[in-house]
Amino acid sequence: MLLPKLVMPVLGMPRIAKRFLVLAVDASFCVLSVWVAYYLRLGQWVALAGEPMLAVFASLAFALPVFIAFGLYRAIFRYSGWPALMTVAKACAVYGLIFAALITTVGFSGIPRTIGIIQPILLLLLVGASRAFASYWLGSSYREQLKLGAVPRVLIYGAGSTGRQLAAALRNSHQMRVVGFLDDDSLLWGQSLNNLTIYKPSELPHLVASLAISDVLLALPSINRGRRNAILTTITKSKVAVRTLPSLTDLAKGKVTASDLRELDIEDLLGRDPVSPNWQLMKENIEGRVVLVTGAGGSIGSELCRQILAQSPKILILVDQSEYALYTIDQELQKRNTDLAEQKMIVSQIIPILGSVRNTEMMGEAFSQYAPHIVFHAAAYKHVPLVEMNFAEGILNNTYGTFSLAKVAAKMQVPRFILISTDKAVRPTNVMGASKRLAEMVLQALAANSEFGDKTTFSMVRFGNVLDSSGSVVPLFRRQIAEGGPVTLTHPEVTRYFMTIPEAAQLVIQAGSMANGGDVFVLDMGEPVKIAQLARHMIELSGLEVRDLQNPEGDIEIEITGLRPGEKLYEELLIGDNPELTSHPRIMKAHEEFLPLAEIDKALEELAIHLTKNSSEDAKQYLKRLVSGYQSR
Repeated sequence: MLLPKLVMPVLGMPRIAKRFLVLAVDASFCVLSVWVAYYLRLGQWVALAGEPMLAVFASLAFALPVFIAFGLYRAIFRYSGWPALMTVAKACAVYGLIFAALITTVGFSGIPRTIGIIQPILLLLLVGASRAFASYWLGSSYREQLKLGAVPRVLIYGAGSTGRQLAAALRNSHQMRVVGFLDDDSLLWGQSLNNLTIYKPSELPHLVASLAISDVLLALPSINRGRRNAILTTITKSKVAVRTLPSLTDLAKGKVTASDLRELDIEDLLGRDPVSPNWQLMKENIEGRVVLVTGAGGSIGSELCRQILAQSPKILILVDQSEYALYTIDQELQKRNTDLAEQKMIVSQIIPILGSVRNTEMMGEAFSQYAPHIVFHAAAYKHVPLVEMNFAEGILNNTYGTFSLAKVAAKMQVPRFILISTDKAVRPTNVMGASKRLAEMVLQALAANSEFGDKTTFSMVRFGNVLDSSGSVVPLFRRQIAEGGPVTLTHPEVTRYFMTIPEAAQLVIQAGSMANGGDVFVLDMGEPVKIAQLARHMIELSGLEVRDLQNPEGDIEIEITGLRPGEKLYEELLIGDNPELTSHPRIMKAHEEFLPLAEIDKALEELAIHLTKNSSEDAKQYLKRLVSGYQSR
């Protein structure tokens, strides 16, 4: 343990001091080699006095000048290799010739002549071994220090058990080097934990400069989002990257490892905690039943499938017209089924169906064969600019697809049908939003009609953006930051509601269990988020600075590109202002006007004529007559 501790003091010595130290070591080798040579010649240890001392003086007098002449003390020993050892051998050879000539040829009383041969050989071995040891000892340690100096230096926020486990996991890591802790507990400030100092969080700006900190690792899995948001706001001022550990639930497997660290999810900035689901509502229409999900390969559809599978349905039917998306979610769920089987838990049957919901014959056969108890209709074209450019296909898929699927469900007497809607359906400014509001109106009309509503409970769930969904700004911003920018923003005042995909999926399932028919459920999305502020936070949490007029030397610019066709500055969740509370704190119920089924039928027939003509302007004008508040941009 002593040698590793001596590495840095030795490497830190002035060069002249290092040379004198090696000279002294070589001088000691001269003395030692003479003493050992006497033992090998006589078979007994002799005192270095009298004649033996004359041999020592001769060795010192010849060896050290020869070694100096050959440059043995100019070498950097931590880089010593085969060439350096060859130089040592040459120097010892020259010294050996001189020493042997003196002791063996000339001879001295009391000094055996063979000492002139044995001692140079021993000196070669000692000096050569010392150089090899120095190269290994100092060189490997120096290279290790270089590696440690090149890896990011990090602080762990949280000196609790999770923080200690994380520090232990990273102790031998070449990915990052932990140099201390931050903690909110004032009783811990200044104390040492496993030789690492615990600092005040307020000292972070100073520590970033003095300790060359590049990252802060959040080891606070049990704190709520509000507290985490406050901590992140403080950290971003210090221009360091932030990584975090998952929640306690995700860490329930036991010991914390370095692989548990992940990039900070932007959900950490939402400032509110998800409400734990009501498991009775989650299981009510799923456990032991047949469940069908359309758009099963999409962001929301796939998460719905994961949440549904966790509630042990008898059969889970996956419907999607994208072969790749359907294959991906099917493989994932089949793997989960295998894991459940190994744990001897209930395994659900998973049926993938490739095709469009507009194929009424195919969907009718699926309903007839499997008799689903509940349908979650998540299939939709939702990318605003694309639907705006392909308005006919968007309306046909989102509105007519919903209408035909709902009628098939009623015909087959499927007990429950839930449409996944969007906040863009409220006073829409784009075809996508108008098509989804029209789909809502279709279900409201069907629910109010005894021919359909008495057979199937139709309802819909409306919510805003989900984090990391396909088309979401979050993965776009993350990719742009990784590429060095710029981060593109359509307008500095754009605001959106955000929710995590798992939370949205759970709320959809629970809302579906509360439906009575014709319900328009609205999810509480919390406070709207300003997208410009979101972009700024993501840049800062990557340890970078925004480049703007106030900071022209910053790292990444936020570029304003202008509103896209059909895009709104602000999204809304309610058309009216009279939401009704439900038994769930995050689920409300809206009361909104709709047309009777006969009028909807007639209107959709007329709209189909405009779509057939592929007349964008005529179709949009007709949509304005049908959808309250629709204003095309």
